[in-house]
Amino acid sequence: MLLNYLKIAYRNLIRNRVFSLINIVGLGLGIAAFVFILEYVSLEKSVNQFHANLPQMYRVLNEDIEGNSWPEIVPGFAPLAQEKFPEIKEYCRFEEGVAQGVVQNVADNVPFREMDIGYAEGNFFSFFSFPLLHGQAASLAQPNVVFLSESAAHKYFADDDPMGKLLVLNNQFGKTTYTVKGTYADMTDQSDIRYDMVFSLETLRNPANLNTNDWANLDNFDSEYINTFLLLKENADYRKLEAKINALRQEVAEEDTGVKFRLQPAATIHLAASLNESLQTTGNIKYVYMLAGIALLILLIAWFNYVNLSTANSLKRAGEVGVRKSVGATQGNLIGQFLSESLLTNLLGFGLALVLVVSMQPFFVALIGKDVSLEMLGETPVWAYGLGMLLAGTLLSGFYTAWMLSNFEPIETLKGKVTTNTKGIWLRKGLVVGQFVISTCLILATIVIYSQLQYMQNMDLGIQSEQMLVVQGPQIGQDSAIAIRKSAFAGALAQESFVEEYGTSGSVPGRYYNFKTSGFTQPGSRPKDELKAYAFALIGDRYLKTYGIPLVAGRNFTPQEVAVEWNDNSKVLLNERAVAELGFRSPEEALRTKVKWDERYLDVIGVVADYHHTSVQNSIDPIIFYPQNSTSYYSIRLTPDRMGEKMATLEKLYKSSFPGNPFEYFFVDENYQKAYAEERQYSQLFTVASILAIFIACLGLFGLATFTVESRTKEIGVRKVLGASVTSIVTLLSKDFLKLVGVAILVASPVAAYFLKQWLQDFAYRIDIEWWVYGLAAVLAVSIAFITVGYQSIKAGLMNPVDSLRSE
Repeated sequence: MLLNYLKIAYRNLIRNRVFSLINIVGLGLGIAAFVFILEYVSLEKSVNQFHANLPQMYRVLNEDIEGNSWPEIVPGFAPLAQEKFPEIKEYCRFEEGVAQGVVQNVADNVPFREMDIGYAEGNFFSFFSFPLLHGQAASLAQPNVVFLSESAAHKYFADDDPMGKLLVLNNQFGKTTYTVKGTYADMTDQSDIRYDMVFSLETLRNPANLNTNDWANLDNFDSEYINTFLLLKENADYRKLEAKINALRQEVAEEDTGVKFRLQPAATIHLAASLNESLQTTGNIKYVYMLAGIALLILLIAWFNYVNLSTANSLKRAGEVGVRKSVGATQGNLIGQFLSESLLTNLLGFGLALVLVVSMQPFFVALIGKDVSLEMLGETPVWAYGLGMLLAGTLLSGFYTAWMLSNFEPIETLKGKVTTNTKGIWLRKGLVVGQFVISTCLILATIVIYSQLQYMQNMDLGIQSEQMLVVQGPQIGQDSAIAIRKSAFAGALAQESFVEEYGTSGSVPGRYYNFKTSGFTQPGSRPKDELKAYAFALIGDRYLKTYGIPLVAGRNFTPQEVAVEWNDNSKVLLNERAVAELGFRSPEEALRTKVKWDERYLDVIGVVADYHHTSVQNSIDPIIFYPQNSTSYYSIRLTPDRMGEKMATLEKLYKSSFPGNPFEYFFVDENYQKAYAEERQYSQLFTVASILAIFIACLGLFGLATFTVESRTKEIGVRKVLGASVTSIVTLLSKDFLKLVGVAILVASPVAAYFLKQWLQDFAYRIDIEWWVYGLAAVLAVSIAFITVGYQSIKAGLMNPVDSLRSE
């Protein structure tokens, strides 16, 4: 029976080639888009899920009175908490950013600046589930030990066995030699923690390895710089533990800062709200849900097409149903037949989708910049939900069509009366409206996301970022000689004609500040003002001039002031936002008042105009500028043109001044653009999704227009004989479809506006959705629909009426 059903189904598909092709292509594209987005969602949902201890793992966060959180805490708290609370089975501390520096293989002495490295607890590789390739996990508990990723091992030792070899790390803690005691598989996109090298945190326990950086002492309760994860015993209530550790914090704290600890389940980290943290990747649960929704909507458009075309085509098969019923076919037999046709159409659509996914996979990977594949679907429960949706949609769309076709009365159909029946017309119109509601919403989303991205990229940052080169400062060299070399390098820069201006600093625009801190007040401060956080930037006397940042009031630092030792300094600059946060009524008032920072009093000698130190996704922070001869970065404003020659000259100058240090640099404007990578990626995804949705919807519209022309062929012939023009025929056949598109636009506009305004709330600086955005989306939707329907309408209008009326 089933084989017979499939044979008849195949013959019907061949007989109605146009409708069959439209259905199969529409379903294939819809399913392919669904699978691609499902891959992306699966990747986002799978991040960090491979850790065996994940259900009992929690990250310790600081949270201030305004609800702002950050993951760095003091290193001394975790050992104390484990001692006090038996529900803490284990803890693991690691940092990112503190270890960054220049690494050399002792054997060949070739330096590489490494950014993705860090110090980690001795239990790092047993606490987390990163697979070791060589060595024992416990070896990391020893001082002066390093574990390398597979790529890093090859980078430094080629094909030689790295075990037991020596590496030298030059960073803020000085020059330290480490022994390679292990290697591990590269940390991939499926982890938020990504290290190329893991150095033993135990090394910092020795004061001799701190290079006077006492803030990094592992037992201190003053400096917040380390990430801390807790492993709790099974059935431990982390909420109760959270209350206990906050009570302990109150006991050991010297003062109430208003900051509390919060325990965050490790399983939620990747898709939780961004904390401006140092972990390499953070997802966004809103985008994941949006993409999952879009995948389903595109699939719905494909199913709408199938139902629309099948019900429209049902009139042609009414006679067939009548004959079958008259010779004894039951409704069950007919439903089975038509379900078989639906199954065959969907199977062919699945086959086409599989071909598209396999062939287009490299392009999709390049589009999103992440390594995804079909295999990834099996790593999370997402595949089960996706498969369930596909099966449910296939059965529902097929069953409705089969039920409707099998419901025709045999006597009515054989008399031909079914041709005047309007049953299903409103459904078809509703489905067309639904398709174009989805398509119009996606068009609007694409326009708004692109406009927001352009707005951020072209926004005035308040600095001169064009032609601004930033060179990483040296980290290899003897302390006694390096100061002289730095001075000589600065002098050499001043002599180059293509250097318009240069300056030194500890942080630069486009990258984060040196740190954030609190404790600032002034005589007129209100209670709890000391709890407010301020960004801290170490700058030299040429920093403001180099970046073209104007002073609103007061003066800049002098060369003598930036040379003062840290604890002896008594001068600061504030930006306008910091002036407001401190409660000053004007910049001039700030200049007349001393600012207290914990127990120190500082003179405000100048007020700097606000500028965007970080990307415009965030509001401008209150910034305290502190004078220091920091040479972490050299900012160099270059003249335009012949950039290759200038870079070669600067590299030669740098290497002669700082032998053994790698010459590494970036351009400030390019660095800012990296901050918009996520928005750019989603803009591309929405654009592709919109094009697909519109194309699939247009396939259905084309099919319906074809059916309409076929069913009204004689009417068109009569109208032409009576003198109707091509234009009037086109208008006659197009207007009904365009009315439906118009209704879709009216429905889609407020729906899209609501969700897009919610999305824009995530940006500190955002566009207003102007009227022309809706107008442009409407014009695009109507134009696309008219082109689709117009082709068949014009074809019908040009048809010779003799051909259509010959049989009358």
